[in-house]
Amino acid sequence: MNFEEKVLSTENIFDGKVIKVDKETVELPNGKKAFREIVRHHGAVALIPITDDDKIVMIKQWREPMQKVTLEIPAGKIEPGEESDPLQTAIRELNEEARYEAENIELVTPFYTTPGFSDEEIYLYHASGLKPVSTELPQDDDEFLELVELTLPEAMSAMKEGLVCDSKTIMGLLFWQLMQ
Repeated sequence: MNFEEKVLSTENIFDGKVIKVDKETVELPNGKKAFREIVRHHGAVALIPITDDDKIVMIKQWREPMQKVTLEIPAGKIEPGEESDPLQTAIRELNEEARYEAENIELVTPFYTTPGFSDEEIYLYHASGLKPVSTELPQDDDEFLELVELTLPEAMSAMKEGLVCDSKTIMGLLFWQLMQ
């Protein structure tokens, strides 16, 4: 069966700093027309940084859309010029957010966060051999972060309590659990 939809037209609805939103008119495989609202995003990286004493480095921060404090793995958006090499974004974000550099950074998997309405792709990396950075990159002006290092049982407990509640962090914790 053919599932592909043919794009007939695209209208930009919103063009912001982080996302843009397009409204597409598409022709379905059965010949009917439909509309799609698509959130466009440049992509991002997320890291599972594990210390030598087997703890994960996590970020505690306020998330305005959810109106709550969350506990997340370090992550950040791919900046212009980094599109062809998300590993460079991962190295930068590990420094900016967690204040570490890693001897080893390996791609676990790229994944789409919400394919029903967004093209955001996150590259999930595992980082080990962590050492504090000698030169800290500046953090984003609008970020207020606290670093937390947790064991796997502590991190899984935080997930059960709802402090860990985003897909990239849940995926990262489940991958770490599989590695045990």
